[in-house]
Amino acid sequence: MFVALSKRPDPLARYQYLQTIKPELSVANQGLAAQMSAFALSELGLYSRAVLEFPLRMEPVPGLILPEAQAWQAEDALDVIAREAASRRIVMINEVHHNAQTRALTLQLLPRLRAAGFTHLAIEALGNDPDLTERGYPLRSSGTEYLQEPLYGEIVRQGIRLGFILVPYDDDSAAGNTQARESGQARNLYDRVFAKDPQARLVVAAGYAHVDKAIGRLGRARPMAMALAELTGVDPLSVDQAQFVEAQRNGEDDYQLLTARFPSDVPEVLVDRTSGRPWSAAPKLYDISVISPRSLTLGALGAAEVDDPVHGRYRILNSGMQMATQAFVAFNDMQRPAWLTLGGQRRSYPIDTRLCREQIPCVVEAHYVGEPDLATPADIYAFLKPTSSTKLYLRPGRYRLLARSDQGRTLSQTVVDVAGP
Repeated sequence: MFVALSKRPDPLARYQYLQTIKPELSVANQGLAAQMSAFALSELGLYSRAVLEFPLRMEPVPGLILPEAQAWQAEDALDVIAREAASRRIVMINEVHHNAQTRALTLQLLPRLRAAGFTHLAIEALGNDPDLTERGYPLRSSGTEYLQEPLYGEIVRQGIRLGFILVPYDDDSAAGNTQARESGQARNLYDRVFAKDPQARLVVAAGYAHVDKAIGRLGRARPMAMALAELTGVDPLSVDQAQFVEAQRNGEDDYQLLTARFPSDVPEVLVDRTSGRPWSAAPKLYDISVISPRSLTLGALGAAEVDDPVHGRYRILNSGMQMATQAFVAFNDMQRPAWLTLGGQRRSYPIDTRLCREQIPCVVEAHYVGEPDLATPADIYAFLKPTSSTKLYLRPGRYRLLARSDQGRTLSQTVVDVAGP
């Protein structure tokens, strides 16, 4: 499966291949295929579908007592992290690889950290691309496939625009050996940043438990953050986004209980009302727990929501979207999540399948004018059924809309202007 995936040139080809072979796989490998499908869906701009394809839930924190509103208050995660980072030398913030909502927070945080004096930005997905900073944008060849997802590409562009020194740090030689990879990442960060500039201040974008400062979520392995702290003598500010992120529309897990207790439209951090200390669900592992806002509403899934005195608050009017019994077949009826506006920085631009010239499936990419087809797009959307429409989310400016077939053939190309507020 992995050999065949490596030969597929783009996320749509990978997704279609995985859907074809999934019925032939063992149960265990079907789960792996679902994870790889979720990566592809995220890279195709089908963000809600990606989360639902692979509803990842971290193991509950043992003995966790959830905060109560009497003692804790919710604050915007951007404000809390920037405040806590002001006196630190290293800030590490993790992500869930198939859930680009966790990348949006990192992207929005970068200007604040640069203004606070941080100098280096280490990005897990980056590979060896010596021309990247001068060029100003990532290509497909700039790193792993994660860089093909638009929000990840924007993190790279933003880092360059703000003047960060970009640092690739993953250890490709340690495949299959967790401890070797964690140690290798820490050694790369030390050698490429602090050995060259002892006064550097570093932001690290990482996945999952790489940001942990103690043994725990990686079994017996010592995580990258723990190893880097020992190499530098610097205690990093570690921010976790993986524990409390949406994986299903409803239920009674810790995430659902917290978001019901502390509702918010933006990523939030709970702060002690007396001391001002930010809450961490596992303080030995990380310093701050971020709670992502809910986005998997019935409306976002293409169903109408109404008050229904018989069946409760909601009634699903579109029977094709029965979440428990249907496999979310109406992909392109899903509204794109509101967090794609990036707090109002990006505007919506409507598109539909007319760009595809009646060829379905079809991928529509929005490229900055002046950037080539191989650059990570500013936004992307895959139409998987005819007569569909949606919205791209783009910063004010000029873009080249490129529609491609599943064979990579150009179907249409046009230049559009996205107006400011």
